[in-house]
Amino acid sequence: VAQTRLGYAYQLGRGVEQNYEQAFAWFNKSAEQGNANGQLRLAEAYYFGQGVEQDYEQAFAWYNKSAEQGNANGQLKLGEAYNFGRGVEQNYEQAFAWFTKAAEQGSPVAQTRLGYAYQLGRGVEQNYEQAVYWYTEAAEQGNRGAQYSLGVLFGRGRGVEKNYEQALHWISLSADQGDPLAQFALGSMYSAGEGVEQSYEQALHWMSLSANQGNVNAALERDKLVKLLE
Repeated sequence: VAQTRLGYAYQLGRGVEQNYEQAFAWFNKSAEQGNANGQLRLAEAYYFGQGVEQDYEQAFAWYNKSAEQGNANGQLKLGEAYNFGRGVEQNYEQAFAWFTKAAEQGSPVAQTRLGYAYQLGRGVEQNYEQAVYWYTEAAEQGNRGAQYSLGVLFGRGRGVEKNYEQALHWISLSADQGDPLAQFALGSMYSAGEGVEQSYEQALHWMSLSANQGNVNAALERDKLVKLLE
């Protein structure tokens, strides 16, 4: 544990000059001794190429060791490696299995990934009710991606009874946290008067915020609204 903390100090430059090579060396010592968090940190160093040459296969190997010890973040990262095919052949079923393990330990990111898997039927049979369940678990922990996705499912009545008030609630929470897709969706709701009193001014506000983050569709809608309000 002390070795992992020392590696973390070097990685962040806390109380010591930032040094990725030293961080890697201490994470490596910790990982070799079987520390699950050290294994996770070592995997991250390989994944991002910090203090060592980037190596997705080595990252996968150490994520796997950490995950096998029950480390929730290790399980999440292993799931992501399988999901995106980084360091291992893409395998949605394996991704789903590891996301499930991490989600059941309370990881909001894993819960969001699991909701997405159920929504798309990726690695598991499509099940909107399960998608709603896991998005809700993550959304209540403040995950903005889950809040947006949950709001969308409420708006469409997928896996849950259609409810524009709930859609507005969750999409607003996500938009307030800066999610560009949620900002676009909220702008669309204000523009159409869907679940909220129609307001082109509010629509323009949210479309502008989304557009500023590079959302091309939001930029197009923003420009239309500007002309409408002239």
